[in-house]
Amino acid sequence: MMKLEGRVALVTGAGSRKGIGQSIAMLLAQEGAAVAVNDVNREWAQQAVEEIRKSGGEALALPADVSREDQVKNMINAVVEKWRGLDILVNNAGITQAISVLEMSEEDWNRILDVNLKGTFLCTREALPYMIRKGWGRIVCISSVSGKKGGGRIGGVHYAASKAGILGFTKALVREISPKGITANAICPGTIDTGKDPGRRMWNGRPALEGLEEARNTIPIGRVGTPEDVARAVLFLVSEDADFINGEVMDVNGGAYID
Repeated sequence: MMKLEGRVALVTGAGSRKGIGQSIAMLLAQEGAAVAVNDVNREWAQQAVEEIRKSGGEALALPADVSREDQVKNMINAVVEKWRGLDILVNNAGITQAISVLEMSEEDWNRILDVNLKGTFLCTREALPYMIRKGWGRIVCISSVSGKKGGGRIGGVHYAASKAGILGFTKALVREISPKGITANAICPGTIDTGKDPGRRMWNGRPALEGLEEARNTIPIGRVGTPEDVARAVLFLVSEDADFINGEVMDVNGGAYID
């Protein structure tokens, strides 16, 4: 029996080909969930849905900017209208920018925090009433090792701050929602190879192959991560197998950073 049969899931930022979000959406669908695929890019979201349907899954494309309250409300309403509920939310949408703090404008700061942190808040707030109504729910927030160690190979201080904020948000959220039958956990991916297309990956400021080779040398397991590595961690946390895991921050980095 599939782990998520009968469940409804929403994965944000899931349109990018070979990206973490799309891999999560594909795996949840393979395990029986009906999956709403969100992305700010309408074409990417639809292409991801078509891939899921080709594999026999059920999916819906929902283009929306997660930093816009009105668009998030409309997105959640569309999920509920389609499937009469929402059981699983994966807050994956995120952007980065390779820039120093001295070069950073207020607009730069706001853009990263709006998508990464405010987007996580808005999507969670709008999804929660439907989980509370059912008395069951799973929320997984995708943070980053940058949020734990203060930056890293990608992004500036605004990116690290947004990802650290996601960790605090997730832990505080648990105290409010757990009595209602809902768990919330975070995942901190390390270096993940999401492909060579610079227009569809979160790797800024350095040639991809050069950065990946350097990262590989710092990872005890001897390789960089794949989107599927993160997707499998998400699947575990949203399944019944993780019923007693709550407020946890799960590292998916091959041992590159251990705390």
